[in-house]
Parts: sequence; C-alpha cells; structure tokens
Amino acid sequence: MEMFDVLVSVILGIVEGITEWLPISSTGHMILVNQFLQFSDKDFQEMFLVVVQFGAILAVVLLFWNKIWPFNFKCRRNKEPFVKMEIMQLWFKILVSCLPAAVVGVLFDDIIDSLFYNSVVVAGALIIYGVLFIIIESWNKGRRPAVTSIAEIGYNTAIIIGIFQLLAAIVPGTSRSGATILGALLIGVARGVAAEYTFYLAIPVMFGASLLKIVKSSFHFDAMGYVTLIVGMVVAFIVSLFVIRFLMGYIRKHDFKVFGYYRIALGAVVFLYFAISGAAAI
Repeated sequence: MEMFDVLVSVILGIVEGITEWLPISSTGHMILVNQFLQFSDKDFQEMFLVVVQFGAILAVVLLFWNKIWPFNFKCRRNKEPFVKMEIMQLWFKILVSCLPAAVVGVLFDDIIDSLFYNSVVVAGALIIYGVLFIIIESWNKGRRPAVTSIAEIGYNTAIIIGIFQLLAAIVPGTSRSGATILGALLIGVARGVAAEYTFYLAIPVMFGASLLKIVKSSFHFDAMGYVTLIVGMVVAFIVSLFVIRFLMGYIRKHDFKVFGYYRIALGAVVFLYFAISGAAAI
C-alpha cells in the first residue's frame, strides 16, 4: 500500500458516507469514482468497498442508540424491566425484513454478480428507480400515510419492505436505501418512518457483509493497509453523521422527488460514460 491509497480511502469514505444513506445508489457512484481513483492493490480495493460500510453503520448506531439498544442495565436502580420489549419486537421485524436478501445473497451472490454487475444494468436501475420515485411521490401527494411511527410497522409490512430490499441485493444500482424507502412509501409508510427503518435495516445487512469480507480477506495486507482501511471507515462515519441528520431534517418538509431526478441524471452519465469508453463490463 502507498500514501496515495490513503487519499483514495478518504475520497471513497466521503462517497460512501453520502451515498449509502441517500437513496441515490452507492454502487453507481463507486463505479464512476473507481474509473479515476483506484487502490494500488485490487484485492484490497474489493475488500475496502465492502468493509468501509462499517464506519457508516456506526453512525446509525450512535445516532439511534436509545431507540435500538434493548437492554437496561440500570433496571434495578430505576425498577424497570431489563429488556425493553418494544425494541426487541423492532429487532424481530428487522430480522424478518432482512431474511429475503440474506437467503438470496448467501445462495446466489456470485451468480448475481456475474449476471447483473455491469454498467448497463446499473445505469438502467438508476434511471428506472428514479422514475419510480417521481411517480410514487406524485401519487402519494395529498394522501395520509397509514404508518406514521416505527411501532406501527407490522410483520406484514416488514416482510414487504424486505422483499424490496431483496431487489437491491439482486440488481446493482437499485440502492438498498432507495429500494426499501420506495417500497415503504408504496404501502403507506410515512417518509420519516421509511427512512429511519431503512437505517435500522442497514445495521445487520452491512455489518454481516463487512464481517464476511474481512474473514474472506484473511487480513493479507501490510500496516499501511490497516491505516488506509481505518481512515476510510472514520471518514465514512463522520460524513454519515451529517448526512443522516440532513436527510431526516430534509424529508420533514420535502419529498424524495429530487433524488429521483438526480438518479436519472446519474444513470444517464453512467450509461454515456461506458458507451463512449466502449466497455459495458465494470
């Protein structure tokens, strides 16, 4: 690893921190960035692009700690139950939402990558889901959401959101947050609730993917590699803190249409870039 790799990790950490939480596809952005900035070690790059997500996850854990930690170690002092059942129920629903993508990912991950991980599919997914955001937000205008709090999300709703998350696992460029938010909006979940639940879903999904990639890598890189990886995760963590807060504030007054228009524009850029360069494979 080289000092230049640290600069690359900073840039990719920024990209990860922004695009992981906004419904605009981190994959589409990483594809473009990787055309101009790459690590000196390709194996390290493949591992980094997954493990850097761990920094983004920690931002969710920090910001929503009181809403996702189910254990009360001060229960004897305040005479409250040790386990907060409403939070445990939330985690059961999160696991239900994660099951479809987890099963398909474990069984068909390599097949999915070989079939769908190319610039044409990514560009198409960016554009199609961008159009869907605009259509669904227009359709929802004036409608009152049926689910207005996290507690109101039932298991039926959780599994439907999980199926939409599965679409992101199958088709690169869909955006995990974009697919789950889109599915939630479609079945009547309020924007803020949809975004918050999407953040929670990311914890087991991204933690599992990061852990699996670390185990597979067997840590075959030098001290500078560790520094590069840690720098990227720290940057992704810091940027994620600001982006998550921004998004939660933004959607209180605005809809997701702007992200739909942005996705369409990005999809067009991805398609044109690879068409001009003459290479469809990523």
